[in-house]
Amino acid sequence: MEASDKTRIMKAVDALFDEEVAFLAELTSHPSTRGNEQSAQDFIAGELYARGYEVDRWQVKVEDIRDMPGFSPVIGNYEDAVNVVGTRRASSGGASLILNGHVDVVPEGPLDMWDTPPFEPRIDDGWMYGRGAGDMKAGIASNLFALDALRDCGLAPAGDVFFQSVVEEECTGNGALACLQRGYRADAALIPEPFDEMLASAQLGVIWFQVHLRGMPTHVAYAGEGANAIEAAIPIIAALREMEERWNGAEHRHSAYEHVHHPLNLNIGKIEGGDWASSVPAWCVLDLRMGIFPGQDIESCKAEIETVIHEAAQKNAFLRNSLPDVIYHGFHAEGYALGEDGSDRAKRAISALEAAHDGVNGTGLKQVSLTATTDARFFGLYADTPALVYGPVSEAIHGFNERVELESMRRVTQATALFIANWCGLERL
Repeated sequence: MEASDKTRIMKAVDALFDEEVAFLAELTSHPSTRGNEQSAQDFIAGELYARGYEVDRWQVKVEDIRDMPGFSPVIGNYEDAVNVVGTRRASSGGASLILNGHVDVVPEGPLDMWDTPPFEPRIDDGWMYGRGAGDMKAGIASNLFALDALRDCGLAPAGDVFFQSVVEEECTGNGALACLQRGYRADAALIPEPFDEMLASAQLGVIWFQVHLRGMPTHVAYAGEGANAIEAAIPIIAALREMEERWNGAEHRHSAYEHVHHPLNLNIGKIEGGDWASSVPAWCVLDLRMGIFPGQDIESCKAEIETVIHEAAQKNAFLRNSLPDVIYHGFHAEGYALGEDGSDRAKRAISALEAAHDGVNGTGLKQVSLTATTDARFFGLYADTPALVYGPVSEAIHGFNERVELESMRRVTQATALFIANWCGLERL
């Protein structure tokens, strides 16, 4: 890439930035929680059609992906799960690239705890607020407008580029997996998740599971004769907390997390139980999430989780004869460390992003070990594709008043455009 092209590309991002912000506001206004992503995907597909991309829009089907590595078990069906991929073919034989982003967002929670409605995006002091603005619709915008900036300079990637807008990232990752099943492959992938303009060098795996507890109902007047299923959850949680501390021990840590405080987190995400305030509850269901390190075997982790739960249940007079059921649904995700295999392609992809980041910021690219998971694992573990996670500064993702810093989105868009040029090469339109 010539120095003059670099300058023109960055200025083209600036010239398009108002349009990019408007695009992000429109996309954020779509309440694309699980099962409700279709309107957002329609909007993205329309934008891709308008730009002349080949557009593939399809319904994700469990039967197509259930036997693939990395599949996460699900409850219910995928009748409303729709992926969108826009393809731009090149003629010059450069390196190919997947630009991946997820359009699904987590639930917004109680509306009265937001300062303004979560799906009515607003801009205040350089930040855009709204559910999904940071995680990760700003990243989708940066992917698209980086390509637009190249186009407006009379340039295009010299390798094939696949722009992916997927569902299911927040609960299974099966949307990204469906893209692999569909045949989309490339030499590298870029996923602009909102991690403060740092490159994710590693990410944790995640296991979601439910614990189903039984009790013995009786009238509250005779509560001592029953068995309270909700109260039985307390020692189960305590035992899992002890397991969490063991797994975080220095002797168990992956090298990427040696200096990270308490990287593996257990979350008690949801609890339901009982039927009547004056009846001792006969049932309780816990929904939990547990992190695991890259390289940890999921089946071994599950076996230990079940052992911990059943050993704790043995201390309950009722549960020891009616052991809890452990059911897995949702994330069944392995951890992933970028470049852990030492591949030359991963090194070249990292170098290309480092140069792009430095070209925009004039500073070196910092790396971070994530204590969460992303869709990068599918590309890195199952498709021999180095996956770079690099996106804008955001705050309160998954919380109230989620927001993304717009100037950071601008910088990421510029860096993405330069990375595409570095990685794919350029051809003149």
